[in-house]
Amino acid sequence: MKLQTTVLAALAACFLSPVMGAPAPATRGVIAQPTAAAIPKLCDESVAQVRARVDKIKTLPLSKVNAKTVLHAWNALDMGLQDISGPVGLLAQSSPDPEVRKAAEACELLLSALPNEYLQSEALFQRVQALKTTDPVDAMARQSILDDFEERGVSLPAAKRERAKAIFERLDKLSQDFARNVRDTKTKLAFSEAALQGVLPSALANRDKDDQGNYLFGLDYPEYDAIMNNAQVEATRKEFWMAFQRRGGQENLGLLQEAVKLRLELAQLMGESNFADWTIKRRMAGKAAAVTRFLEDVQGKVEALERKELDELRVEKVAATGDKDAALKRWDVPFYQQRLKKLRYSVDQNEVRAQFPTDPTIAWMMKVTSTLYGVQFKENKTLPVWQPDVRGYDVFDTTSGKYLSSFYLDLFPRDGKYKHAADFPVRGVSMVAGRKPVSVLVTNFNREGFDQRELETLFHEFGHVMHDVLSKTRYVLNAGTGVKRDFVEAPSQMYEEWSRRPEALALFAQVCPTCKPIDPKLIERMNASRAFGKGIQYARQRLYAAWDMALHTPAVVDPMQTWAELEGKTPLGFEPGTMVPANFGHVMGGYQAGYYGYMWSEVLALDMRSAFGTNAMDTKLGARYRTLILERGGEQAPSELVEAFLQRKPSSEAFFREISGK
Repeated sequence: MKLQTTVLAALAACFLSPVMGAPAPATRGVIAQPTAAAIPKLCDESVAQVRARVDKIKTLPLSKVNAKTVLHAWNALDMGLQDISGPVGLLAQSSPDPEVRKAAEACELLLSALPNEYLQSEALFQRVQALKTTDPVDAMARQSILDDFEERGVSLPAAKRERAKAIFERLDKLSQDFARNVRDTKTKLAFSEAALQGVLPSALANRDKDDQGNYLFGLDYPEYDAIMNNAQVEATRKEFWMAFQRRGGQENLGLLQEAVKLRLELAQLMGESNFADWTIKRRMAGKAAAVTRFLEDVQGKVEALERKELDELRVEKVAATGDKDAALKRWDVPFYQQRLKKLRYSVDQNEVRAQFPTDPTIAWMMKVTSTLYGVQFKENKTLPVWQPDVRGYDVFDTTSGKYLSSFYLDLFPRDGKYKHAADFPVRGVSMVAGRKPVSVLVTNFNREGFDQRELETLFHEFGHVMHDVLSKTRYVLNAGTGVKRDFVEAPSQMYEEWSRRPEALALFAQVCPTCKPIDPKLIERMNASRAFGKGIQYARQRLYAAWDMALHTPAVVDPMQTWAELEGKTPLGFEPGTMVPANFGHVMGGYQAGYYGYMWSEVLALDMRSAFGTNAMDTKLGARYRTLILERGGEQAPSELVEAFLQRKPSSEAFFREISGK
């Protein structure tokens, strides 16, 4: 307890100074972990200091407006806000202490209200507007800030401005409540030993049981995989799948409905007919119509392939059950997909998991990354953590030996923790302020090792982390993943490839000489098996994106009804009783009218990946990618960065080959 208080005091002194210098070794990489009792005071003090910074810029004489007095001051404002919002946002989603999560959520709402307040200030807007700059990085930062002002309604009449502010604050609260309802799911399903036929003994060992001796399963992803990929009893898969699809429940459907209504009102206040166009105009796509055309192109490529793959799975179910009239259901897809891949490609995901045990795989991923990008990762056991499983690391440049950044790995599920996989950019870089970045990878992996999907997810999310911690942007607003929403996934999607390339896998023995050698034939079979299921995968992604777009039209629609109608038109139809919208956090947490961005950014991701050709460990190209893409963050338009890296115009050819299973 005393250590936390001491650390917090040291951080406060560092974080809240007007201009930060390079952090001392004792504090660099440290994430504040205040107690529940300490959070309210810390939050109030931070809010007061942010307001003081705002007031200083607002009263700046127009004759003294320049990059230092405005952009550098704005950078200090952003840093001061992030220095509390970053740790608090992380703790709200990952602290094992429910009281800390509760206090952190309350602070989050206070902090998220601040931009709604100062981005509606006409005096503040005038100072940024008056700034003249020819430097391209400064010009990009200035324009981004001006866009933020317009997005918050600075140009609206007073009454509309106040209404917009109220809507933003309510949307923040709805998003927070929605996430909590999914995160705090406490559902436990009881299954007899007979009902769990096919489930691995390791998934049952040390598992809690009810009074009747039935095994208890929660709804975390390792439990999902254990049941959905292995349980031979269809009734077991159905019961688990139905419960999984109902996370968040009726309450979340109500929250989403309110959010959709408020978003439309907000867009109309801003002069747009719909939320999608209002949101997308600041993204790469530009307009909702461009997204619609893109999704139609995707559907044209995957529709027939999806039906073909589902037919093959149904044939597999008929063969397995002996029922010639067996119908393929949604809860059958993971099970029979794994079964077919095992039969057709000799890929058993349990064998894959045994090939990639947890700790050696993490070490291997770091070896691959450090080699490719010219950096070193060193575990730092002195970094305070919020849960014993969490591990902290420092990042150093290999050539210069200089400290660059830090990151943490929080890999395994627990009660009250964020349920998916995500990178939390707790602290963004700012070269002009000597500020070093800190990022946190939060996932829910199996402790025993990685199957094929988890391996890709690991590299995907670590790609986000590298985007954050290798960034060298001038201002924190452009740091790392502070790019356009429909580009943010590109570096992470690109990096998935390194989880399966032989050039990268060759490094495994260097980090774990005592491990079972990587079986090249298994890797070949794994890579071959990836082609099956692309139609199912991308058809589902297109459905999610189309539903998201349908929610943000010029008319208010019912999210659940819209989902049922759209899913009902797919080959497997809609399953009554499911509530996918109640747990689809993307549309409440930053990807609203933006879920299409996963595929949009993948176009660029796969094009960049193609530059490595047959040598994924080309260190010269890796250094070039680090410099032109990762280090630049959002300082330049994504299309320009990609073109500079590729030395040609981007192409969608690689993407459409991928989604069509070719």
